[in-house]
Amino acid sequence: MPSKKGIIALMGSGELTATMVEVHKELLAGSGHPTKGVFLDTPAGFQLNVDQLSEGALKYFRTRVQQPIAVASYKSNELTVPYEAEQAFQTLRDSSFILIGPGSPTYAVRQWKQTPIPEIFVKVVERGGCLVAASAAALTVGRFTLPVYEIYKVGEDLHWVDGLNTLGSFGLDLVVVPHWNNAEGGTHDTRFCYMGEPRFRELESRLPDDVSIFGLDEHTACLLDLDKGEAIVKGIGGVVFRRMGNQMRFEKGDSFSLDLLRGKETGKGWQPVVKGNEPPEPAPGEYDQVFWERIHGIESTFHQGLEKNDPKRAVSALLDLDRVIWEAQKNLENTEFISQARDLMRELIVSLGIRLEINPKDIGDGLAPLVEEFLRLRESFRENGQWEEADAVREGLRRSNVFVEDTKEGPTWKLVVK
Repeated sequence: MPSKKGIIALMGSGELTATMVEVHKELLAGSGHPTKGVFLDTPAGFQLNVDQLSEGALKYFRTRVQQPIAVASYKSNELTVPYEAEQAFQTLRDSSFILIGPGSPTYAVRQWKQTPIPEIFVKVVERGGCLVAASAAALTVGRFTLPVYEIYKVGEDLHWVDGLNTLGSFGLDLVVVPHWNNAEGGTHDTRFCYMGEPRFRELESRLPDDVSIFGLDEHTACLLDLDKGEAIVKGIGGVVFRRMGNQMRFEKGDSFSLDLLRGKETGKGWQPVVKGNEPPEPAPGEYDQVFWERIHGIESTFHQGLEKNDPKRAVSALLDLDRVIWEAQKNLENTEFISQARDLMRELIVSLGIRLEINPKDIGDGLAPLVEEFLRLRESFRENGQWEEADAVREGLRRSNVFVEDTKEGPTWKLVVK
């Protein structure tokens, strides 16, 4: 009797946030008894905070999912000694639930290619376990991988690199693109995993005709149940399947046959891929609870405060930002998001400092050039014997709370704020 195949869960983002708690619980409940969950740290192995990310994953599953998991640490081919590597491989082999997440997809693929890890992924699923590939890691399991950092951050030419093609072992010839509806760019298009529409269209045109695209919105999961031959969408967004210039979208709660992804079923609801029918940028308020929507709203309030010279509004925005970051940390939001939000907070504090630097330090500093001009005018009147006019200048300044005193060294003044 053939063994029951497991599930490949693809997540667009939010794998360690409140959005995915129930999804993880469901996957762990169906991944075998006793469940042996593992978090693999390779995608972030080059980061100095990789161990903190692992600790965050352990804490998330222990406190939020209420199911402890272990860490299989394989940071790099160079840094992992043979004994540690074998430990990581065996931990993965013994698991029934593997989670891989944030970091660099190309880095992860480069480290895994010459190891047993790609084969282990397939075998765990073949025997009924669950592989969760989220965020950056979701990019690795397809036939090709999008080098996000290299293109978006470094400015390399548009290109694809070979992926692990884990999905290909199950007849799914796909390229997986998380962060499909990303809107972190604010004023510039960062949909399609930070590529934006023009670049992504060019990238799409460079794929072979037999490779389809599977896009996942943020805070959205698609569970590919290989035993049942169907997929179901979880979370708060949707998924998009693109093939041969057409696309089909499924929203949360929708299910569809895996034969659709394999090209064996035509399905209904296809639409031509034309400019304008890609996922719209989230409308204000559409995802009020999503972390970045709140952050961008606070950032906008801060800048409005600066533009209108309203320090109370600007400082209140900074306090709100601090509160949201602490809430996110308490709720175990994505650690990369929290780090980026802190970077933004530092930028806003610097902006406030620059504004204070160019503004007068107090009202007296702002009035000084004007008062000095009036005093020079008064001295001119005094030198010409125009005492009445000189007294009028002094009286006018007094009515403005600027009090003038004549000394041996010359006139001095002070502002008295009532």
